[in-house]
Formats: sequence, C-alpha cells, structure tokens
Amino acid sequence: MHYVCPACESENKLDLTFPVEEYVCQTCSHLIDVAGNKQIKHLKVPTENVVLDVGQKGKIAGVEYTVVAIIVKRYGSNIFWREYYLKDSKGDDVFLSESDGHWVFLVPIHPDDFKGKSSTVRTYAGRNYRWYENSPCSIYAAAGFFDERLDFSLATYKEYVNGTHMISQETVGKKIQYFYGVHISRYDVKRAFKIAHMPHYTGIGIVQPYYFDIRQAVNIFCMAALMICLFQLYVYTSRTNETVFEQSINFADVKDKELVSKSFTLSGGSAPLKVNAFSAVDNSWANVQLSLVNENTNEVVYTSKDIEQYHGYEDGESWSEGNQSEEFNLCGVSSGKYHFLISAEKEGTLPAFSGLQSPDSKVLISRDKSGILDVTDIYKAQSTTFIDGKTLEKDSSELGKLVKASFGTSKIDSLINAEGLRLTTDAVTANSDVKIKAIWLPVSFWNFGFMLFIMIVLFVAMWIGRHFFNVSKWKNSSNTPYSTS
Repeated sequence: MHYVCPACESENKLDLTFPVEEYVCQTCSHLIDVAGNKQIKHLKVPTENVVLDVGQKGKIAGVEYTVVAIIVKRYGSNIFWREYYLKDSKGDDVFLSESDGHWVFLVPIHPDDFKGKSSTVRTYAGRNYRWYENSPCSIYAAAGFFDERLDFSLATYKEYVNGTHMISQETVGKKIQYFYGVHISRYDVKRAFKIAHMPHYTGIGIVQPYYFDIRQAVNIFCMAALMICLFQLYVYTSRTNETVFEQSINFADVKDKELVSKSFTLSGGSAPLKVNAFSAVDNSWANVQLSLVNENTNEVVYTSKDIEQYHGYEDGESWSEGNQSEEFNLCGVSSGKYHFLISAEKEGTLPAFSGLQSPDSKVLISRDKSGILDVTDIYKAQSTTFIDGKTLEKDSSELGKLVKASFGTSKIDSLINAEGLRLTTDAVTANSDVKIKAIWLPVSFWNFGFMLFIMIVLFVAMWIGRHFFNVSKWKNSSNTPYSTS
C-alpha cells in the first residue's frame, strides 16, 4: 500500500496486510486520517534511543515480524519509553517495549483470562502476578501506520509482575486492554533485527531476570559435586599415599655443603608431596633447605623451613612456643623421577666434651666449644692439640698412629662427632640431626573438601545476591513484598 500525504503530497509506502486508519507522514510528521485524507495534527518524530525503523523486519522465536509503528510514551516530565508495534504475516499484533535498555515482548490477551485473587494479586495461566505500580503516561512522539485511531489523552498503565513475566493493563478513557509480557534479551533483539547499536543499559528492569539461573546452578553444582565425589572415590580406591623418602641428616655431614638423596619415582597425576622435618631443638633453632629436583626436566622447587622451640618461666608461669617439627606441602608435583638436595644448620657449635678414652686406655681426647681437640698419650703423659677431627685423622705422626690403633678405626672424625654427642651435657649441642620424611599424596581430601566448600559458598552468595537483586527491582514499587525498613 501507499498513501499520498495531503499536507506535503509525499508518498508513504509499506507492504501492509491490514486496513490503516491513521498514519504519520514520513516526510512532514503529520498524523493523517486515511478515511478523510486529512491531516489531524503534527507529531514529534521518535528519535532518541529509537533503534528500529518502520518497515524493518526481524525474526523472534522463528516468526518474522514487521515494524509497522513506533510510539514514544512519556511519564512525568523526563521519563520516556519506546513501544514498537509489530505484525506477523497473518496480521497478528505483538509489541516490543524498551525502557533504559530493558526489553519486554508483549502480546494482547483477553481480559477474562486475567482473574483477580485480591486487590494486589491476580492470576493468568496458573501464575500469580503481584501489582507493581501505576504509571500515568501520554504519547510523546509517533511514527508509522495504525489500524486504529491514536488516543492522545492521558493513559494509565497498571503493571503486575511475576519474575520475568508481567501483565500490563492499559486504560485510556473507558477502553481497557491487557498485554502479557516476558523479558527478552537485548542481544536477542539485536540479532533478530540486525541492530548495530543498542540503547544504553542502566538499572534493573521490571522483569529482568537475575544474572544467574538458580535452578540451573543447583543442577550444575549437583552434577559437579557428584563427579568430584566419584573421582575422589576412584582415587581413594585405586591409589595409596606412599612414603617416598625418609632419612636422618647429621648437621655435621651437611655443614657448608649439600647432600644429594637417593632417587625416587612418583607415579600418577599431579599431587602434593608432604614433607615433615623434625629436629630435637630445645630453646634453640634449626634450619633445613630442601630442593626437589625433577631428573627428567631439571626443574627445581626450593623451600626453606625454620624449626624452633623455646620455653621457660616468667612471672611464676611456664611458657612455650614453637615446635620440634614442621610440616609443609610441595603442591602440584607431577609424576617423574626426583631426588632431594638437602642442607641444614642449627644453633650452636660442635658439642664440647671431655673424657673420651680409647678401649685400651692409652689415649684420652677432649674438645672445647671452639672445636679444638686435646689428645693425651696417657702412658707418656704428653698432650697435643689439633684444630679438628679431620686434621687428627690425617696426622701421620706417632701420636696419630697411636690414636687410630687404640680406637681401632681410621675414621677418627666420625668417631669423635658421634662420641662427643654422647658425652656432652649441652642440650643444644646434643641435637645432632634433622629427620626428613616425604610422603606422596595422590589421595588428598583437602582439594575434595575445598571444591565442595567453594561450590556451597558460591551457591549461598548467588542465593543472597538474588534476594538483593529482587529488592532493588521492587524498590520503585509501592507494593513491594520486601521490607523497606
């Protein structure tokens, strides 16, 4: 069909399948009465935030619609929303309403289908709708073709809401119409009509859905929890925690050097390697430096741990702090062949002692706190000092030979260190070693529990968030179901 405007004589064309009573001239914006072919009034052109054009086509839920008219309605002096009149190929009406970037898809319904249960609650298709607010409005701008006359008198919209669904009651004079509306994503509208730019999105729409589907989230979390439980059950029944390394390391053996441990193999997926370090510290400290070396990739994971324990009396009360053992995890260790590089140190020096006598009673050895050895030939009553056990061990003099013969070993340094610990009365110096134990943990309930805890926290956060979302959605309603105090 095409119509010639009596005001400006321009043509207005559109492929229409319904009788037109009035149209707005696309050139001069006069409202034209078709039957009388006369102009009625001049109208404002819908421009601001209007993203569809009269005649534009788009598909919603598989049905193709044509935009036949656009109306901008005003509430108060500065609140506007846009209504797009759509028709399908059969001439049936649907509407798109947009306000602040929020879209609602509406279809007309019969008044008898919308039944009242109370002054604030009504029912449609088995669903209860709560009265939201009344909105008096008027037509601010219009464009397109209309199958009935436009009424410019003050209209009242009474809106009822249930989640993402709504019923809109439009009253103009004595005429009352009802529309059933559902939220439609702005992205669905954009795809349907191939819109380049959408209106700016602000606030929370009257039927905007919560950001997360709680029911779907419950299903996803339950399925995820079930899969985690099944996987944990498989790991628990198919794998065992295994001690892969255990050794006592003498401080004297790793003084100013590193000990290279025996190699061990880890099999399975990535898992924590739990390490326990114990040393008999007593009002003192010890330190362990541990490097885990992957022999396949040469990657090194380094860690250092202090072991401290102190105790005493103060103001008549005993106190203590620290522990003689430290436990820590090397997380995410993958399968492969490994070894440790270990070094350690402690508070204090080598243990001082006196009275280390050879089995044949020919030699007597003592050591002071600086590590100097005093070696006495008992028969000759002659004493000689040595800087340390290594020096004595390498001594080739008559006294050095006598010491080796009398103690029955050439490893004099090791003998002195071992016997010195036995003879000393100093608790700090008596602490001779650190015990290191490493356990491969393919079966770990920590990660299992942590994942379940995170899912519970997320669900609770989503549940609480939905409450505050709905409170915000209803804050402009005088009939909000939520407390406003």
